[in-house]
Amino acid sequence: MNKNFKSHLAIIGANIIWGLNYVVAKGIMPDFLLPKVVVFLRISGTLILVWILHFFLPSERVEKRDLLKMAVCSVFGVAVNQILFFEGLNRTTPISASIIATGIPIYILIFSHFILKEMITGIKVFGIIIGATGALIIILSAGTGDFRLNMLLGNVMIFANNTCWALYLVLLKPLMEKYNSLTLMKWTFLFGFIIIAPFSFGSAASSSFAQMPFDIWMSILFVVFITSGFAYCLVNYSLKTVSPNVNGIYIYLQPLVASIVAIIFRNDNFTIIDIVSAVLIMAGVYFVSKQPKLKTLQFS
Repeated sequence: MNKNFKSHLAIIGANIIWGLNYVVAKGIMPDFLLPKVVVFLRISGTLILVWILHFFLPSERVEKRDLLKMAVCSVFGVAVNQILFFEGLNRTTPISASIIATGIPIYILIFSHFILKEMITGIKVFGIIIGATGALIIILSAGTGDFRLNMLLGNVMIFANNTCWALYLVLLKPLMEKYNSLTLMKWTFLFGFIIIAPFSFGSAASSSFAQMPFDIWMSILFVVFITSGFAYCLVNYSLKTVSPNVNGIYIYLQPLVASIVAIIFRNDNFTIIDIVSAVLIMAGVYFVSKQPKLKTLQFS
């Protein structure tokens, strides 16, 4: 398989994982763990994992100026991003969070234009529109989002989380062209841990882990090692060969994944809505992935 195809498979894998994460993480909070404890476990667990792997794999020398860039990426993509996601999800519903997340490709398109000097083409905008349409159809067919006043803070947090994630993907792209995924995860999660530890270690230390049922433990392990360690690695790898815009459009797979999970585990039926949504989402991916024939304009 060529690198571009493997990168697309990596993005698909990451978004399948994150599609499951909305439901899995919601089941942990707040009855068993506070959001900041989940964030602490997620970042510290991934940090331990990648540093263990570091000792068994060839290491890369990182330039000092790039360490500062990795620290900035860590703020948006690891620390603030995860705090906002889990705190926001704790205050809103998975459906509302999914609806708000449909804006991510738009934010990526804007950030890519101003930071990476990528041209905003009509075909990309069209791809985002039809992809978002497919995602919204399947989300709203499952129920309506909750945008009442008491959910406002949670929804604002999810919006801010989405913006941070979009900026992270754009800022990380140049670094992925110089370093491998493990190197970037090693440093971004180290900086992320330094940021979040003072605010969350005390709560984590006082949590009653021994009283948690087995299924919650499995959910915690999934959130810590699969949605962070594995999924971040897949996304970072994909950025070596595909643009942040392509990466972002795959966010629309997440509600489709949730629908498929419901079909498998709740014996739901695969409806025409699911088929139409899947076609629209894949069409959106195609159009955003399509490279313009003309050379990209450079702006000073």
